[in-house]
Amino acid sequence: MSFHLSASEVRIDDNHILVAVLRNEEGNEIESRLDLNEYLGNNEGRFEWGGNGFSETARQVSFSIEGGGEVPVLRAELANSEGEYFPADVNLSEHIENDNGNLVYQ
Repeated sequence: MSFHLSASEVRIDDNHILVAVLRNEEGNEIESRLDLNEYLGNNEGRFEWGGNGFSETARQVSFSIEGGGEVPVLRAELANSEGEYFPADVNLSEHIENDNGNLVYQ
């Protein structure tokens, strides 16, 4: 299931750690963390799933739930290979899920 639908207190720590309080199958709330640097890269100023280390070339990293509460969006300014920064965003629900109270990459 998309993690944000069963989450509260969602935030980004240190510009790359996704933190959320998730409900598990028993209804208990558990804090979970996922290092987005392991799954998101920067391809010439754009987020890229399957890459890594996006935060090394990012600034102004932020997280918000948009679209009437339906879309968990990570935003940042990402540098290209020439050092120019561009606004970028990625829908985290494309690959991040709640697996029984744990944030997981799918």
